[in-house]
Amino acid sequence: MSDFFDPYNADKPLMLKCSCGRDHTVAEHQAEEAAAQAAGALRERSESSEFEAYSRDFIEATLVKALFPQDAVRRRFLRAVGKGTAMAAIANVLPIASLQAMAQEKGPLEKTDLKIGFIPITCATPLIMAHPLGFYQREGLKVEVIKTAGWALIRDKMINKEYDATHFLSPMPLAISMGVGSNATPMNVATIQNTNGQAITLHVKHKDKRDPKQWKGFKFAVPFEFSMHNFLLRYYVAEHGLNPDTDIQIRVVPPPEMVANLRAGNIDGYLGPDPFNQRAVYDEVGFLHVLTRDLWNGHPCCAFGTSAEFIRQNPNTFAALYRSVLTAAAMARQPKNRELIAKVISPQAYLNQPETVVAQVLTGRFADGLGKIQNVPDRADFDPMPWQSMAVWMLTQMQRWGYIKGDVNYKQIAERVFLITDARKHMKALGQDFKAGPGYEKHTIMGKVFDPAKPKDYLDSFAVRKAV
Repeated sequence: MSDFFDPYNADKPLMLKCSCGRDHTVAEHQAEEAAAQAAGALRERSESSEFEAYSRDFIEATLVKALFPQDAVRRRFLRAVGKGTAMAAIANVLPIASLQAMAQEKGPLEKTDLKIGFIPITCATPLIMAHPLGFYQREGLKVEVIKTAGWALIRDKMINKEYDATHFLSPMPLAISMGVGSNATPMNVATIQNTNGQAITLHVKHKDKRDPKQWKGFKFAVPFEFSMHNFLLRYYVAEHGLNPDTDIQIRVVPPPEMVANLRAGNIDGYLGPDPFNQRAVYDEVGFLHVLTRDLWNGHPCCAFGTSAEFIRQNPNTFAALYRSVLTAAAMARQPKNRELIAKVISPQAYLNQPETVVAQVLTGRFADGLGKIQNVPDRADFDPMPWQSMAVWMLTQMQRWGYIKGDVNYKQIAERVFLITDARKHMKALGQDFKAGPGYEKHTIMGKVFDPAKPKDYLDSFAVRKAV
């Protein structure tokens, strides 16, 4: 265990001048060097053939295979004439150069210097890691990723056009587009940043109160009203017979402040993002009551998005951003990369958390604060697909708890905000696997099936909801 530190370094320990001449501790210098080495290793891996689906070799191999579908015939042909002669011959009948140019063609970027906001949580892993690993730079973008104090500030900076794109809580673009809690400003979800990756964390003094029916009068924190954290906490306690508006208190607390508030006794627990659930265990002030993947396995949490206006004005730049974040997400989905990614995103510029805490979250091998070591590989995942059915579920919960009133055109709003068609187009171009079909999947939340085709029936099925 190490002493608690404020994530924004208000109470930094006294630092001695490092031998490199910079004003940081030797430990910080070593951590930064380790992160740089990890970034280099991942960057080399990212530049392998799996991320170059439309390279010259790929185009040529595809054409030869199309002309000579039988392996034996194809091999005999290439051995007889050689690759160079074969390509020259094929070029007489097929425009190889043009095909290669088309495959590699990218429109001129309308804007190259970009500001992207993020909250320092593991939910933003793809968006964050794309910065030190050079994925933005590879697309010709000069991106500044800006650590931001809270979600209200993220919202305001997007509305005021101070940020070009941002890390969102996935319900936020729905609320902002509808003018709920702010002026109506059309926003879009390009990708889901993470699935799962949250938990209900309770203060260690409540180890004997694991039954939610014992939580009357408890004070809980969530990061924002329009968050999956708020909706899942409300759902969970309601399923256990509590009314989240009258039986418990729910307050908004920025994620980096959650552990300090738990330590001080200002809250009894929180449904929050990692690494702050694991940080509470690391600091021995909290324990993991339940992972949200056990409430809804594969649930969305955070998103990457921007304004509809930015997309209209900067379509090529938006496409480059899309490619950067999708490439990062594909890497983050691979368990073999998780420990290295933890090194990359843990330093001060990003999460500013102990690497061991971040690694426990990303690898899914972690201490639960109850004396056990758990192994849950999908504790956090990074499936980027912005299912419109997820948006419909969020809208039902916004109605359920009184954030929006009256009739809602679920399908229209979901399809306007969640860009699943764009996501599939870019994933296909990058050679990434994705699930085909409509954007409306059924989901199971705490054993209850949600059918996005019948949102009103689903909403009407709840006994506990905001009194109208």
